[in-house]
Amino acid sequence: PLVPHSVHSARAAYFVTQQPSLKRDDLDRAARIASLGRAGEAFVVEFEQRRLHELGQKKLAAKVDHLAATQGDGLGYDVRSFDETGRERFIEVKTTAWGKQTPFFISRNELEFSKAFPEQFHLYRVFEFRKSPHLFDLPGAVERNCLLDPVSYVGRFS
Repeated sequence: PLVPHSVHSARAAYFVTQQPSLKRDDLDRAARIASLGRAGEAFVVEFEQRRLHELGQKKLAAKVDHLAATQGDGLGYDVRSFDETGRERFIEVKTTAWGKQTPFFISRNELEFSKAFPEQFHLYRVFEFRKSPHLFDLPGAVERNCLLDPVSYVGRFS
């Protein structure tokens, strides 16, 4: 036989310990981050054109393409460039106004693309962008160069 029962729980005390001094505007913040990202990508396009030009590869320099701007952000990389032999170089750009050790977000698509094309994939970390932009190159699959911590999940209904 079923025994009726009920669950009783004490209501937890809720105290606001600190009042926020101003309301955070998430849309404005996202727009600033996107703008910084686009500026970092444009910086890398110019860097790659200059790099190839200095290697005597003027025709290749003219073919460097900012695909994230022309085709959208779903390819798994942002900039198509070339090495000195003419082989394609797929560059994902991660830009920050902060220091070089600042963590960054990477999508599953970017990660998988880096695994599929490890010989051609390069993650360019652009840092201190607003003060004095610097960059370094992490060639190959992202997980070979970085510790990855899953911080976001997609919930679906079954």
